[in-house]
Amino acid sequence: MASDTVLVERRDAVSVIAINRPQVRNAVDRQTAGQLAAAFRSFEADESQYVAVLTGLGGCFCAGAD
Repeated sequence: MASDTVLVERRDAVSVIAINRPQVRNAVDRQTAGQLAAAFRSFEADESQYVAVLTGLGGCFCAGAD
């Protein structure tokens, strides 16, 4: 995915979807929410992917919405 606020890495049958906004403790704004939704739609559409892991980069999972 061409985004710097949501990163997707596929490891075999596992998709790791990471929020990359550590400067705001990975709070989700409208743009990030849209990118997360797109990442999960892509995961759902890919029959080779069985597990999705949602994580946050920079030491914080997600501080909520901003």
